[in-house]
Amino acid sequence: MTSTTELVPTETGDARITWHAAKKPKLVLAASHGAGGGIEARDLQALAAALPAHGVTVALVEQPWRVAGKKLAPAPKTLDTGWRGIWPALEKPGLPVIAAGRSAGARVACRTAGELGAAAVLALSFPLHPPGKPEKSRADELLGAGVPTLVVQGGNDPFGKPAEFPERGAYELVEVPFGDHGFAVPKRADITQDEALAVITDAVTKWTGSLV
Repeated sequence: MTSTTELVPTETGDARITWHAAKKPKLVLAASHGAGGGIEARDLQALAAALPAHGVTVALVEQPWRVAGKKLAPAPKTLDTGWRGIWPALEKPGLPVIAAGRSAGARVACRTAGELGAAAVLALSFPLHPPGKPEKSRADELLGAGVPTLVVQGGNDPFGKPAEFPERGAYELVEVPFGDHGFAVPKRADITQDEALAVITDAVTKWTGSLV
């Protein structure tokens, strides 16, 4: 899997984009990481490996705080500012851009999709609420994206199991059986780790195909 990287200056510091280019791209899927990890996350890497063959260029985005080597993510407003600063570089190929992210990155994508003109939102492991605090729902962020939205959620995600998501809303939801917040599945599960990742890549491939 060949890739190229570029540093992009933003108001909150330099961000980094790792491009996984499709030969005949129709879309760009720009995906950022969560608050506790980077673009090495298994779901982001699986999408970067799978989607280019289907006409989707994948841009894995590292927020400035990660590029700077910090261990803790800044406040949501700062994350949004960094994402806005990266957006012009994502639009350079002249293709529709899907705003994507995992966990905190999914929240950023939802909050900014309308103003940035995102074609759609892919929310991986959307943190519907803090673990053990379902009353502190972030459903409004998800429902407010205003563009076609796909949520991919682990069946055992402590930040929100699929059944906890709003029944009504302009979004689709795909469940990864037995998956936790990082889509890891226990060894005793009826699904292997590779099969769990295939659920993600197959669903996203089908969904992005429907957007073109």
